[in-house]
Amino acid sequence: MYADGTGVTQDFAQAVAFFRKACDGGYARGCYNLGVMYAKGTGVKQDFFQAVELYRKACDGGDAGGCFGLGVMYAHGTGVRQSNTDALNYYGKACDMKSELGCQNYARLKNKR
Repeated sequence: MYADGTGVTQDFAQAVAFFRKACDGGYARGCYNLGVMYAKGTGVKQDFFQAVELYRKACDGGDAGGCFGLGVMYAHGTGVRQSNTDALNYYGKACDMKSELGCQNYARLKNKR
């Protein structure tokens, strides 16, 4: 709500606070959303390392977006050492969780090898 201003005045700081609370409470999607905020530098200072950790927590919690986000970070070497092997692993996990983008990126990267 606060991140996109749906029904309330857009407030990135408030969005970050709620996503952090959700993530700390074990809600994987909250970790993913907070990771996006750190990756983009929205409402927080941009921090790719923090984004990677939050995506990892989301992925480990069963969130396809977190796995996909990790795949992107590994594919581009953003916040982690670039690794197509790790990118394929995380895209594959996202695909297994029914993420269309995960499947597409997995196939695209696999065909490059």
